[in-house]
Amino acid sequence: MLHQDQPGNELLTPFEKGNGNQTTTYEECIAWYQLLDQKSEEVKVLQYGTTSVGKPLHLVVISKDKIFSAAEIRNQDKRIYLINNGIHPGEPDGIDASMMFARDVLMKKEFNSILDHVVIIIIPVYNVSGMLNRGSFSRVNQNGPEAYGFRGTAQNYDLNRDFVKCDSREAQTFTEIFREWQPEIFVDTHVSNGADYQYTMTLIPSQPDKLQPMLAAYQENTLLPDLNVAMKNAGFEMIPYVNTMEETPDSGLIQFLETARYSTGYTALFNCIGMMPETHMLKAYTARVRSTYQLLEEVAKVVNRDNVLIGENKKKADEAVTQQKEFPLTWILNEKKFEPIPFKGYVAKHTASEVSGLQRLYYDRKEPFEKDVKYYNHYEAATSVSKPFAYIIPQGWEAVIVRLKWNGISIKRLTKDTTLNVNVYYIEDFKTVDRAFEGHFLHSNIKLHTEQQQLHYYKGDVVVFPNQSSNRYIVEMLEPQGADSYFAWNFFDPILMAKEYFSDYVWEDLAAELLQKDPALKIALEERKETDPEFAKDANAQLHFVYKHSPYYEKSHQRYPVARLMEAMDLPLE
Repeated sequence: MLHQDQPGNELLTPFEKGNGNQTTTYEECIAWYQLLDQKSEEVKVLQYGTTSVGKPLHLVVISKDKIFSAAEIRNQDKRIYLINNGIHPGEPDGIDASMMFARDVLMKKEFNSILDHVVIIIIPVYNVSGMLNRGSFSRVNQNGPEAYGFRGTAQNYDLNRDFVKCDSREAQTFTEIFREWQPEIFVDTHVSNGADYQYTMTLIPSQPDKLQPMLAAYQENTLLPDLNVAMKNAGFEMIPYVNTMEETPDSGLIQFLETARYSTGYTALFNCIGMMPETHMLKAYTARVRSTYQLLEEVAKVVNRDNVLIGENKKKADEAVTQQKEFPLTWILNEKKFEPIPFKGYVAKHTASEVSGLQRLYYDRKEPFEKDVKYYNHYEAATSVSKPFAYIIPQGWEAVIVRLKWNGISIKRLTKDTTLNVNVYYIEDFKTVDRAFEGHFLHSNIKLHTEQQQLHYYKGDVVVFPNQSSNRYIVEMLEPQGADSYFAWNFFDPILMAKEYFSDYVWEDLAAELLQKDPALKIALEERKETDPEFAKDANAQLHFVYKHSPYYEKSHQRYPVARLMEAMDLPLE
């Protein structure tokens, strides 16, 4: 420990030295943590990978036993609590709060036992290039600090949409850190946008219906209630993130559904309880930083107190997921199921806009209120799938295979060419956004049909068995219907374009011959013409109909490349 009650001037943070409305720069932040490393044997600043600006990601490890190896810490059966900051550097509350918290757990007597059963690991700044892109105008809705970083990276990615597709170096490096350390608890610090209300701190926990049930029970019945009481007693009463049903909070609050593209949605796939604190954008910066500090402290206390239970829950959850057979892929809000929760807000009103002359919304802080509002926190599976015995991935789909490896998924490879009877999907229909979203044209509403086919595979093709604690990641990424599947993020788009076609005047004669030889096909064509007037007037569409139902049509068109092996069998594997 540092063994002193108050920090010397050199360990005061830039936030503490400032006027309460200033945040540290990137250079100051890293230098400060390196100084803390020099001052305490219980702190180590590690470097991982690289970022889009060429600088490494830093990880600060705070370990009472002076052990800084993830594997050794797990062997000691200590809990690992990961704090991520600066994913959006324009929301720097957690960056400043974590610096003070890291120092104080080493210095303050009341924190002497907080590290008995917990190792705290902190990413000081995740979006390094965004933090270096410092200014004062990009967060137009936010009350301070005076200067801050920018939401996008040097490649203009929003890192809180990149945890699955891993386009950025930052996400690739985060994956390395997360899989090495395997935290049980994860906190990702943010600042909100949206309605005005009385609270400084709001919270997005892992959505309980899509968290492993054992972990969800602990989160909902113990962790969150205890955090709410502790935060209220500390003067920072907390409310669920204000995501409104309609325009204002009076209409009800909806629990945010964080799918796997988001940090806490990603961590949930690996049975890690995640929380995303969202301080209120309009509150003073000092209050926002202090409330974030308080939440980081209270989480550490609960994790230390419940370390045995948290560890047991994680092991049991991993075992359960290994054996799990059915997996939800998409979710829908149950709008008929809600709980009333007390809410402290301001009366929402409308007045004429000085810009447009039309009606505009505002919140009247002279009229605070406290009343119950409906809280919608129940989601139901809209799409589910049974896992196969194995997934087979042709080795040419390298971008997918490497992402499985980054995420610690155990893969096998065929040792010789072989032919297998497999279930394959055909993409019947899907929707795609009109404009690029985070560098991709995201697919959704995917419709499939399944066929049994005999396909030839080659030595080196990949086999993934969904018998792992990471099954949720495996299934949600490899099943195309998944909200954030690899198919949804365009990794398999080449299959959507046919590679061969026909010349009309040549195909006319052959198509007529096929119809003479295949009465069933001719009947199908005539029925389609009778039921579809536009089709009946389109000669080319009719030729294509015959082509698509002929042996000449390429079987690989819109056939999803990841096949499902349904029956257990011995395979020639490395």
